[in-house]
Amino acid sequence: MDGYKEKILKVCNESSKNTLMETLQIEYVDVGEDFLIGKMPVNSRVHQPDGVLHGGAMVALAESIGSMASYIFLDAQQFAIRGIEISANHVKSVRKGEVFAKATILHKGKTTQLWDIKITNEEGKLVSFCKLTTIALAKKI
Repeated sequence: MDGYKEKILKVCNESSKNTLMETLQIEYVDVGEDFLIGKMPVNSRVHQPDGVLHGGAMVALAESIGSMASYIFLDAQQFAIRGIEISANHVKSVRKGEVFAKATILHKGKTTQLWDIKITNEEGKLVSFCKLTTIALAKKI
């Protein structure tokens, strides 16, 4: 994996052009055998009116990281990946800095995948715990 890490991250980040991920400034920063990590800046672009990180932005971060992880770990040439269910428990507020999302595979089925996604602040404290289910749909040729 180490030899391919930079290539994988480059492909992930390039695929974000002109998408929600680019709008939210999500960047894929690390990948391993069973995980993907991304980060997102916390600023007024992703705040609620009272100046804290919006829960919807955290859910968008979680689904972006989890879906991209499915894309990496499945045969993306044969399958289109879609999120089919996501749940989130937000446990801490963030006003500034960056948050990091780590998606780790819990179940890698042929059709559905289950992801554990923890969002943490710069100090490594849990901000949100998310669970994402993705589905791999055969591409029509």
